[in-house]
This record gives sequence, C-alpha cells and structure tokens, in this order.
Amino acid sequence: MRWAGGPLLVLLWAYTSRATGLHIPFEVEQPPTIIDHTAGPIIALPLDNTLTVRCEARGNPPPEYRWVKDGQELNLPNIPTVKTDNRNGTFMFHNKHFAQFRGKYRCFAFNKLGTAMTEEIEIIVPTSPKFPKEVLDTIVVKEGEPITLNCNPPDGVAPRQLYWMTVDLQHIEQDERVSMGTNGNLYFSYALPKDSRKDYSCFAAFTKIRIIVHKTPMSVKVERLNPENNSSESDHSTLPVRAPSLLLPSGVQSTKVLLKGQDLQLECIPGGYPIPSVTWMKMGETLTDRIILDSFQKKLTIPAMDEKDQGTYMCTVENSAGKAVHYFYVTVEEPPAWLTEPPQSQLTVIGSEVRIECSVTGKPTPAITWRKNGEIFRDDRVNNRQVVDDTVMLHKAGPEDSGVYQCEASNQHGSVLANINVLVMDMAPLMLTKDYREYAVIEGGDIIMNCSVFSSPPSSISWTKEGTVIEGERFHVLENGQFLKIIGTEKGDSGIYGCTASNTEGMSSLTALLDVKDPTKIVAPPQDVQIISGTLAQLMCRTEYDRSLQDTFEVIWRKDGQEIVHSPEESSRHIREGDQLQIMNVNLSDQGMYTCIARTSLDEDNATAFLTVLDVPDAPMSLKISDQDSRKVTLSWTPGSDHNSTVTEFVVEYEESHWEPGRWKELQKVAGNQATAELFLHGDLNYQFRVYAVNAIGPGPPSEATERLKTPPAAPDRSPENIRIHGHLPHEMDISWDPLLPTEYNGPGLEYKVSYRKLEVEDKWQEHLVTRPSFIVRNTSTFAPYEIKIQSRNSLGWGPEPKPVTGYSGEDVPTAAPRNVAVEVINTTFLRVSWSPVLPATVRGHLGGYNIYWKRIRSFLSPDDVLEESDSMSFPGKRTHAIVPGFEPFSEYRLTVNVFNKKGKGPKSDPVTFNTPEGVPGTVPKLFASNIREDSVLLEWVPPPVTNGILTGYFLQYHRLNETSLEVIDSFELNITSPDATQVQLGGLVGGSPFRFDLSACTQAGCGPPQAQEYRTVVAAGVGRSEAGIATQRWFIGTLCAVALLTLVAVIVCFVTKNKGGKYAGMPPRRQQDTVSMGKVKEKEDLFPDAESRGMNDDTYEYSDSDEKPLKGARDDTVWDSVSRDSLVDYAEEKGEFDEDGSFIGEYAGPRSRDSVSEPSEPSAVAE
Repeated sequence: MRWAGGPLLVLLWAYTSRATGLHIPFEVEQPPTIIDHTAGPIIALPLDNTLTVRCEARGNPPPEYRWVKDGQELNLPNIPTVKTDNRNGTFMFHNKHFAQFRGKYRCFAFNKLGTAMTEEIEIIVPTSPKFPKEVLDTIVVKEGEPITLNCNPPDGVAPRQLYWMTVDLQHIEQDERVSMGTNGNLYFSYALPKDSRKDYSCFAAFTKIRIIVHKTPMSVKVERLNPENNSSESDHSTLPVRAPSLLLPSGVQSTKVLLKGQDLQLECIPGGYPIPSVTWMKMGETLTDRIILDSFQKKLTIPAMDEKDQGTYMCTVENSAGKAVHYFYVTVEEPPAWLTEPPQSQLTVIGSEVRIECSVTGKPTPAITWRKNGEIFRDDRVNNRQVVDDTVMLHKAGPEDSGVYQCEASNQHGSVLANINVLVMDMAPLMLTKDYREYAVIEGGDIIMNCSVFSSPPSSISWTKEGTVIEGERFHVLENGQFLKIIGTEKGDSGIYGCTASNTEGMSSLTALLDVKDPTKIVAPPQDVQIISGTLAQLMCRTEYDRSLQDTFEVIWRKDGQEIVHSPEESSRHIREGDQLQIMNVNLSDQGMYTCIARTSLDEDNATAFLTVLDVPDAPMSLKISDQDSRKVTLSWTPGSDHNSTVTEFVVEYEESHWEPGRWKELQKVAGNQATAELFLHGDLNYQFRVYAVNAIGPGPPSEATERLKTPPAAPDRSPENIRIHGHLPHEMDISWDPLLPTEYNGPGLEYKVSYRKLEVEDKWQEHLVTRPSFIVRNTSTFAPYEIKIQSRNSLGWGPEPKPVTGYSGEDVPTAAPRNVAVEVINTTFLRVSWSPVLPATVRGHLGGYNIYWKRIRSFLSPDDVLEESDSMSFPGKRTHAIVPGFEPFSEYRLTVNVFNKKGKGPKSDPVTFNTPEGVPGTVPKLFASNIREDSVLLEWVPPPVTNGILTGYFLQYHRLNETSLEVIDSFELNITSPDATQVQLGGLVGGSPFRFDLSACTQAGCGPPQAQEYRTVVAAGVGRSEAGIATQRWFIGTLCAVALLTLVAVIVCFVTKNKGGKYAGMPPRRQQDTVSMGKVKEKEDLFPDAESRGMNDDTYEYSDSDEKPLKGARDDTVWDSVSRDSLVDYAEEKGEFDEDGSFIGEYAGPRSRDSVSEPSEPSAVAE
C-alpha cells in the first residue's frame, strides 16, 4: 500500500502544517519555543518574601536567555538575594529589591536558528496606601439641605473596601436618605439636626495587604430652621419642599467605557425633600432583564457587559417639587484577541510560498507589529519579503527564511503576542518510532501500530506483514500511513510487520512485532448473597487470563465504586485468599454492590454482585399513646428499618414504678405487619411502655420509653390459679395456690376467700379470708374428696367467681395385703408373679403400686449352706401380676407381695416358696494344649466356676483350618461324659496343620458357651533325617544351599501373606471365628436341642425384642441376657405377650428336641 508523492503532496503538507499546528521532533534542529512564562502584571506585595519571574523554552540546540527591562538590556546583579536558574531564564529576587525591579520586562530565548520572546511582563510594586494629612473646616448646612462628605480614598492593591465610621468605630447608619456612593463619598439627600457630629471618618481596607487607613474626621453642623425647637429629632413635616438635584453624578451627562465582560455600575444619588424617587431607562431600547437595582434603586448593575448592552442610559429623580435627569453614554470595548487561534508554526520545502496570517479582533482596532527573531520585520520586496497589514508573505522561501516570527497586536486595553516557528528545509525520512517495538493486543480488540516519520517533503509510507503488502477490510492506514489500525484482531494477526517511508531525499524503515493474546475472563463471577450481620461473607471471582501477562495481572475489588484496599494488618476485615474476597464480621456498612475487576495491562473483565446484610430490626420510633379508656389504651409506633429481613412480630414491654421499678416485662405481641397494639392494663399502676421488633435474625433493640401513664384502681381481674391440695397428715388437708402477682392487685387490700365442702354430700360451704396463698383444713376424714374454690378481692371489690376444683384430704398407710399370691417359673432366672388386688377402701390413699420381695434360701449345689440373699422390686399402678427377673438357677426362694401409697407400705402377703431349675454352665475359663506332636495333641482345661447345675460332661469341637484363608477344611466333635475330666488326648491329626478347638461345659439344661483356642501340629521329622543323610555327600551341598535359599524366600512370602490376612497361629480375630465354616458340623442344622444351648453356641443371650427395655426396678440390665425366646414361650399367653404391666412382650418359637450326637470314627480321642 504505497502512496505516490508529488507537488500535490507538498501543497497538502504545507496546508496541514499551518492548519493543525507543527510538531517537530526534538531530534531535529529547531528554533526555541516558549513553553512557560509568568504572565503579567505581577504585583509585589509587602508580605511576599521573594518574587519569581519564570521563562522557559525548548529548542535544539538548547536555547539561551536574555531579559529586557523598559527597553534596555537587563544585567542581573550577582548577589545572594538575586538568583537565576541555569536550566532556563527564570530569576528570583528578595523583597528588599522589589522597588528596584519595578518595570516592564521581556524574556528572549535564542539559539542559532532563531529567537523567541514573551509579551511584556510588568512588575508593579505598590506603595503603602494612606490618606493625606489635612485640616478640614466644619461643614455648616441648613436643615433640609443636601450634604456631600468626600472620601477621596487612596489607591492600593485590590480589593478595596470603603465604609464610614465614627472615631469610636460605630458605623454611620445608612438608609434611603443617607447612602454611600461607589466612589466612597457619603451623601445626605437632606440634612437633619441629628446629622450634626464632629467625627465622620472614611475608612479604606485593603484585605490583600492587610491594611486599614482612615481619613481625618470631618465635622458637620446642621442649623435648625426653627431655633426655638431644641429637640434632637426634627419634625419632617416642618421642612420646606426642595426640588430634586443629583448629588452623584454631577452635570447632565457622562461617559462610561467598559471592557467586554466587565460589570456596569451606574449611580444616581439625589438630593431634595421629600426624597426623590429614582427611575432608569435605556434610550430607544428596553432595559435588559439582567439588570440589578439596589440601594433603593439608586444603583443599576448589568453583569458581564456585551456589545448589545452599550448605548445611552438615563436616570430620572423626581419628587413633588420637580425632577432632574442624567444621561450615561456607555461604550463597550475589548482588548486584542485572536479571531480564531494564534498563527501556527510551519514546515515547508525550499522554494515554496510561505504565508503567515495574524487575524485578531479588538476595539479600538489593534495595531500589528511584526518581528523576526525579536527584531522589527519590515517589507522588503527586493528580497521577496512582503508585509501587508496582518499578513507576511515569503516568496520562494529558502533556508535563510527559517526563524521565529513574532506577531504582536495591541490597543489601549492590552496586547497579544504569537511566536511562529518557520522551518524551510529538505530532509530525508527520520523514523521517530522505536525499531522492533513490541505491541500486544487482546484477541478481538483493536490495535494501532505507530510509524511516526519526520521528513521534508512528506514521506510516502507503506506497511507489510512478513514481506507481504497488507490488504483487507480490517486493516486501515491512518494519517498518511503513520499509523496502522487493525480492527477485531485475530490470533493469525500475530507476527512481524514492516513500515517503509520514502521521499525525494531518501528512505527509512522499521519493524514492529505484534502479539495477539487471550482475553481476560471471569469464569465464575460473584453471586448475589444475603449474609447475617456478624458472620463471614465470601465472594468468589474465578478468572482466566493469558499467562504471558501474569506479571501485570491483578484482581481488584470495589464496593459501590470505591476500591477495597488490601491491608496486611490483622485488624483488617477484608481478606483476599485466592479467588475469594472474605469479609470478616459483616456489618450493615458492608451492604452494597461489589465489583470484581480482573485486569492486565491490556484488558479487563468485571462482574458485580450485591451483598445484602441481614440484621436485627432497628428500634421503633415515635411511640404514641392514644384512645385511653380507663385501663384500655392504644399504643402506636413507626417501625424502624427491618434490615432486609421482614419483621415477624413486635413485642410491647412495660415497666411500672411501684412494685418492680426499672424491670421491663413483656406485655403483648402483635404481628409484624401492624404498628398498633390495644393494651389491657392492670389498675393502680404507673406505666411506661417500649417496643422492639423481631425478625428471622433475632430481636432488635428497644425503642425509647413513652411518658408515664397512671391507671385507676379496680377490683381484681382474676382469681388464683393452679390450686394444689395435699394431705400431709391423715386428718388434714393442705390447700395452696399461685398468688396474684403484685401488678395484678389492681388496688390496695388484697385478700383471698377460701371455700370448701365435702363432695357428693349436701354440705354448706365453709369460708375463710386469708392474705397468704395457703390454708390448712383440720379434722377431716381420711382420704375424703372435697370441693375447693379460691376467690380474690381488694378494697374496690371481688374478683370473678372461680370454678371449684376437687381434692382429697390426707392419706394413711394401707391396711390389707394382697391375697392368692402365685409364682410361675418361666426359666432359670425369670418368674411370673400374680395376686388378687386389695380392696380400694383398704388402700386409704392414691394407689402407688405393689412391691415384690424375695429371699434366696439355699442353692441345691450346696444344700447344707444357709443363704440370706434378699431383694425386691416395685411395680407402679393398678395391676395383678408382674414378670420378675434376677433369680439364680437351681435354688430355693421365698416370695411376698404388699401394696403401697404415698403415705407408706401395707402389710405383706403370706409367703410363697418355689425352686428355680438348672441352667447351662458358664464358660470354661482356661483351655490350653500340651505335648503337641505330628498327629496328636493333649488338651487341658479348668472346670467352669459357675455351673448353674450338676455337670454332666463336656462337648468338644475341633476344626482343621486352611493355611492362608483360615477357613474350615474338616470338622470333628466329641462328647466327654465324665464331669470330672480336665484333659483329653486327641489323635489322628494331620501334621503341620492349624486347628481350632471349641470346648463347652454341659448340664442337664444344656451346654454353655464354648472356649476356643488355635494350635498347629508339628511337621514330620523324617524329612529332616533324609536331608541330614544327603548332606554328607559333598557334591550335593550346592543343591541343598539352593533349596534352602528358595525355601527361605517361600517362607518370607508366606509370612508376609499371613500378616496381611491376620494371625497365623493362636486365636484368630473374633470376626474371623464367627465366619468360619463349620464343615461337617454345619451339615447338622442344630447340634443343641434347646434355645438356651443355641444361645451359648452364639456366645450371646437374646431378648424377646431388641427394643424391649428392662423392667422398672431391675437391679442389673444384664439379667435379661439369660432369657431366651424358647424358654419363655411355655409361659406366654395365647396372644404371645404379657399384660400392660410392662414386663415382657414378644413371640417365641416352640421347643425343639435335641439331636443325638454320634461319636466320631476318626480321629480318635481319649478322655482322662
């Protein structure tokens, strides 16, 4: 994409340079350009320590500086109080030199290519303002005549404030008659005697320099028209009418010249009596609506004057005696100003035409002065240099015409100055952009690559990518090729780009590198969340970005547009961990919009979420009590903020000052959508109320309390409740009740009326008045029913009539014992006891239940020993039987039953004697093997300490186990019929195999739980002898070593395998024991004939129901472990369950006959 050069391009370049301004790179030699200077005028104030005058320019070569003061070269003195800056033309001087530096200055910056200059900078050093010392004569006027007191204030640093005061600093009062003009003079439309005084003084304040000065006091004497009237106040009605006159301004007409934008102020201050009125008009036009009239319409102000505001203004002052007028001729002028913009610097080729225009405006028309390099530039047609008013033309310009041209336009109101750099030159392209500059852009974004060139004439610029000319609608060449813009970049746009610039003077090129990167994305944005105040808030912001931008990647969080600054301090509540922002201890100030910004140096992505803070409600406000009707009032309030959780209820609390001052109690609750509550109050109390709101978060703070509210006294609103009747003694009845709260008294003199009579008997009510909440009725029948009622009263009347309650007088111990006591033995440890209940009249109180007592007399294992083991159980409620646990097998017992109530126990029944059957023995405590050989083992054991009957022998099972899995391979069993045996010799075993031995002790009731042990038989000894014989042969020694090594490896592998699966020798874990297959024994469905034996085989005892709980009063929960299902079935009722006494419920299977056990054919065993 190349651009053809030519004359048209040169003209375009010249036009562009003038139209848009010239930027010459600093690498190119160029004349100075003023970039900073102090604008005048400069006022040196007395309070300033120093004064600095700036002048700074840039250029190549770097410029030098000189100053001109009042048209003469300035040589700054080399003294410490005057300093210059070596880098520029700025100088500074101390305030002691202020007067010496008063004047008009210009700064000149120059190098070999030209000179630039500033406009005039005037330094003004004001003198201290003061009024002249003068002797003033007393001003004598007649009463009714006008007075003018002249101020003539001194000039000084603006702003200046003027006012009139007395010597004791009292302001002179101003009104429609007395007013001060903008010139500072004080005007009296007419004089009164009270105006006579000797201390009128004009004050001038200069705030910027902090100076106040005042004029010599003036004396005024007003002579009375009627000398006989000595009053200080004159009667205005006696003053003669005086025709109007203008105290300000004087004459009939005046001229006002203002600059555009200034405020116009016109004054007409009249004299005369009565005070003349003032009116304003503009001749030939209507007054603008921007006018401001003040000081009783004596002053007219038009702000920001414009040309349309100039003209003739007239003020008219008029009273009953005549009128006077004054004309103001107002002209609006303006200082010089650029018509559009200052003339721009130019770059052009040799031989071209140069035209510099200096278009200004101003009134009067500004005069234009042209300079070149600070020197007056005049018309020189011989050298093709022409100056025509506001235009300079250079024909066929050459290098010698280069320089700085100055255009200065001025009139009486000011001046403007422009420095115009003109460069006439031919130059080959100079690349201003760095070669091999790297550009990065996010995929899909736009990128502009720079190829800035300086040349004269302008260069033709082309762009290529990796040697190929760039084409396509996404590629745009801008500003004559100095910029390449790619729209909607793609990954394929990455690569090497080339830019080539050429003109008639030469060629230059550069290389640019473009890298299109992946965009930054927020893949898991934060979600709107509701957080309870005081808890932890977590906002997630997971991002993806181009890893080559990792050094510039950052995640920023903002709340409501303000960045959350990360602080490493422990006190900071904002913690950023990875992709999360955590806010500790959230409060209401944390609510708002949170923005997560993920950004790199090239792009950014953002996502927002709103964090809602839930908190308890604010306190209600504006509580108001209304609609008071005796003890019923309406309380209303204005709800506070619910803090994003709907109010569910309002709670009204009260505090009263008589009984519990300072203690707040709940009075009433109302729904959360209400803001009123009707309150029913107790009498004779001084209330105040407050309200708090409740939402899902919790209760909020209470409101401010209301004013006190006093309720009138009244009779009680209720009678006592929760009446309790007790009979601690047989012939007494104790009556007690919950008393009324003190706040419920409703008045003084609270008492209770206790009324009682026998139930079901036509008896009169017995009544008693008491003050305490209890009463004892004496000499009653034992356990007789009564009706009782309690009624409250105070000095204002009775409470409501109460409903009677029923109670009983005191109890006594029962007098009769249960009869027909019978015992049914369920199994070795459980009984079913039944009896006939006692008559209700003999209970003499509330039936508590029945006690069962038993005593173990002897054990049939030691019939000669006398035992004294007693125990008992209580069974509450009305019942006729109970299931009793906890008995010992094979024993003789004696049992009795009695009834009890709250007062005590009745007499015991006649005793019943019974026997418990034999039970299965306990576990053999020790089982061990000795004399273990290849095919036999000697088993020895210790008899069980608890036999629960007469031992009949032992039952032995032994199983050969698998080497690795420990599963049962073969099973064998043996009945040992000798009860005194303690060992058995087993033969026919397999050598080198593991065995498990299970031994149980047996009685006529069955066999008990087994004791299990594991042992291994030894390996056959013949193998060792053959190996020993072979070992004598020398040639076989090597072979034996190899075999030994392999055997060792095999043993190690086997050992490791065994360790993974469990213990190899000894007792396996219980879980493995339970899962061992029983082999041959397993073929026999059930070796043991009854359920008790099966229970022992499983090593557990079963309840009838896993959810059944022990009977109340049981001594030991483990007693139930000896109860089996089969042993209870014979004693169950037809429905298979016991009664409601809580003893036992469940179904049971019928008993099974015991299978015969055959002696094993092998291996053989001998019992000893």
